[in-house]
Amino acid sequence: MFDTMFSRDIQQTLEHFRRTMDQALGDFFGSSGLRGTSAEGAEWTFTPTVETGWNDDYLNLRVVLPGVGESDLKVNIQGNQLVVEGERKEPENFAKNGGSLRLPYGKFYRAIDLPNGLDQERIQCRLHDGVLDIQLPIVESMKPRRIPIEGSESRKAIAA
Repeated sequence: MFDTMFSRDIQQTLEHFRRTMDQALGDFFGSSGLRGTSAEGAEWTFTPTVETGWNDDYLNLRVVLPGVGESDLKVNIQGNQLVVEGERKEPENFAKNGGSLRLPYGKFYRAIDLPNGLDQERIQCRLHDGVLDIQLPIVESMKPRRIPIEGSESRKAIAA
C-alpha cells in the first residue's frame, strides 16, 4: 500500500512539474499553450517547429506537424514571408479516459521571413509522415559560381 501511494504521489508530482515546465518554456519560446492572432484574425494556440537548410539549388524548410492532414493545412506567400497555418485536431475520447496529451492541439500559425534571391513562383510543398517539406529554388543569379583566376607567366630577369 505504501509503495502504491508513494509511486502515485511521485507520478503526480512529476506530471505537475512537466506541465509547469511546458507552460514556462511555451511562454518563453512562443510554443504550446500560447494564444494570439494571425493576419486574418484567426486564433492560434502554438507555433510549429521549423528546420532550415541550404544547398546550391534550394532553400529547404521542414515544418514538423504530426497528426495534421492536407485538408487542415494552408501554405501562403505574403510578400517576403512564407506563412504556414492550420489546425491539429485533438483525438476524440483520447485524454478523457485517463490519457494525457503531450502534443499541443488547436490552431497554429508560423510566418517565416524569406531571404531575397528565391524563385517564389516555383515553390514545392510535400506533406508526409507528419512533416511538411518545402523547397524554394534559388534564382540563377544568386547561385554561387566559380570565378577563374588567371595566372601570370614567369618572366625572365634581364641582366644589366
